[in-house]
Amino acid sequence: LTHKMIASAAFAFSGGDRPWMSTADTPAQRAATLVQHMTLAEKIQLTHGSCGGYVGNVCGIGRLGVPAIKMNDGPQGFRDNAHPGSSTAWPCSLAIGATFDRSAAEAWGAAMGDEFFRKGANVQLGPGVCLARVPRNGRNFEYISGEDPHLGYEMVQPAVRGIQGAGVVANAKHWANNNQETDRTSVDEEVDERTQFELYYPPFEGAIAAGVGSAMCSYNKIRTRWSCENPETLQRDLKERLGFRGWVMSDWGATHSMSLAQGLDQEMPGADFMNAAAIEAALASGEVDASRIDDAALRILTPLFGVGAFDINNTNTQRNNVSTPAHTALARSLAARSVVLLKNNGVLPLDRTKPLRVALFGKSARAPVVGGGGSGAVVPAFVPSPYDAIRARLGLSAGTGDCGLLDASEAEGPCVAQSDGDDTLAAYELARRSDIAVVFVATSSGEGSDRASLSFDGNADLLVRAVAAAKGRRTVVACVAPGAALTPWAGEVGAVTYAFLPGQEYADGLADVLFGDVNPSAHLPLTLPRAENEVGFTDAMWPGVGDKQRVASYSEGLLVGYRWYNAHNATPAFPFGHGLSYTTFELAIGEPRGGWTLSTASATALHVSVVLTNVGPREGDEVVQAYFAPLSLAAPGVPNHPIKALWGFERVSDLGSGESATVTFSLGARDLQLSDLNGDLVLAPGKYNVTFENGAGAVAARTVTLTGERVVAEPFPQPAAPAPQARRAPAASGATSGTSAQRRE
Repeated sequence: LTHKMIASAAFAFSGGDRPWMSTADTPAQRAATLVQHMTLAEKIQLTHGSCGGYVGNVCGIGRLGVPAIKMNDGPQGFRDNAHPGSSTAWPCSLAIGATFDRSAAEAWGAAMGDEFFRKGANVQLGPGVCLARVPRNGRNFEYISGEDPHLGYEMVQPAVRGIQGAGVVANAKHWANNNQETDRTSVDEEVDERTQFELYYPPFEGAIAAGVGSAMCSYNKIRTRWSCENPETLQRDLKERLGFRGWVMSDWGATHSMSLAQGLDQEMPGADFMNAAAIEAALASGEVDASRIDDAALRILTPLFGVGAFDINNTNTQRNNVSTPAHTALARSLAARSVVLLKNNGVLPLDRTKPLRVALFGKSARAPVVGGGGSGAVVPAFVPSPYDAIRARLGLSAGTGDCGLLDASEAEGPCVAQSDGDDTLAAYELARRSDIAVVFVATSSGEGSDRASLSFDGNADLLVRAVAAAKGRRTVVACVAPGAALTPWAGEVGAVTYAFLPGQEYADGLADVLFGDVNPSAHLPLTLPRAENEVGFTDAMWPGVGDKQRVASYSEGLLVGYRWYNAHNATPAFPFGHGLSYTTFELAIGEPRGGWTLSTASATALHVSVVLTNVGPREGDEVVQAYFAPLSLAAPGVPNHPIKALWGFERVSDLGSGESATVTFSLGARDLQLSDLNGDLVLAPGKYNVTFENGAGAVAARTVTLTGERVVAEPFPQPAAPAPQARRAPAASGATSGTSAQRRE
């Protein structure tokens, strides 16, 4: 039975004996009513893991009809090592971030949520939203934000809506500053408040705006206090300033004390500290007020009511095989949509109508790297190989089309040859005899350690250069990585594709791109550097220094990722937001009514129309990216700000050759707010540069003047309490509230 068919009377109680089961009330009202009927012991039971099964489990309360809370990893799909191959290995969060496509993020979230539900879980331990501060962080692939807080703020919202619309509570993690794996369980992250609120908190704010039901605090310390017992970051910042209404669970083993008073709601996976004896003692001593126990219970129960966990008796189990043909097709589509075309001199797309002799190089041509390790790992039932996918595109059946070594006189195309590439001299000879050479290079990472380097595995660089020496511009390099990687040979080859741990259907998704079935439209969610540690981290900055306590200093402040490159006028290998298409787009800016002036005293916004025109030969998608940077500010106490920061983006889909679309961005004074030296958000009068860009270097820019007096903004408006309803269909539109797109011929 599917979840849509399950409506057991065991949970569908009438409102008589159990008034909290009245669906006429809001989730918050139902939770408040239930808490009034709970004993202290029942409330305490919610504050820690207690039952077996799943990654984390809180026992249900049969007397009240409270379901067990069944939590499972992870951000790339349902991790089930006991039943390998029974769930889909989706593209990782960073890959979804690379799409810059809100509808893709929602479809991804909804499909994962569906699989979690059909495995019997009601909490998905994802999505991850931390920022890629450290290029070699082992968990960058788990985080949808890439290196930009606004990208994370926007992309996490549809992902959360998708997951929770499937009847599963989403979990925003890891709060906060989980930006390295080196000594992650002990490192102290020293970061100032201005940097927290401008860089590291916005992705969590996005999750909160979408109504995320839970958050996970991290292993590390923040300014000398453990993240899971830090009253400044947990209670003050997350709950009070940002208005988070869900519950905070610890990462597994990250609890160090009975921390209810500091803002922790639930210890996972057990009860070493948040047990009945400790909590009762804290109540008796006055350390914890009884209202705080009620608050924790409300925070835990409200999201469960919101996703329908009380109203649908989910009898599914982990034994279920939940991957479906529809999910496989979606995974393939998302894999293709997340492939970034870094470079193309015309060699792509490949023409399948020609008798091509294609030579493939690298071990991942037959055994592709598609996922990371740790809690983000999923074992799929089957992983197609690029070798087989490319053969299929060329119309080759089993037992035909093997080019061999191309040294007879000669193998006729279409055919495919493949070499592991261990012998670079032999690879050179094979490439020389082929029509097209495709080199597969890859690396991965996982939870628990940072990457040793930004290089691809094995002899990748030597292999690419050997093949390129033979084939030159007819060489394509297909990269897979968990984050940033070095591409020192990019200038020697004809085309480069880049995928971020793209999931089990990567092979066919990549083939769709290589042969032009899908026109690439993804963009880099982080910068690709030219060299190791190009941003100049000292040991004190990463991985931190100290004899008894490793301390990592965020002394770079706001200059993370592309902000550092802009501030230092440095050119990376490939910049944030870069991504090519098989067609060409141009941008033009319209003049807003009233000119390019805003006032700090007015809520009036500029409505800026950007015309995107497809001047290339074929239909395609494009993302218009909007950035702003202060030029000159007439306000004391406002320090220098990064040269350029993303504040909006909008995708235009299926724009035909010769067609134009108008994208409207609403730019208000609040969009220009900055942090001053006191950590306050302010509106600072002065001049700001506003640019609109695409992934191929087209730029249109204007200067906006902000007039009036310096104004301290209200930085932390309390969001409305969203109540996600179970089994809601994903939204069709990918537009944000501040942008819209309209097509014209």
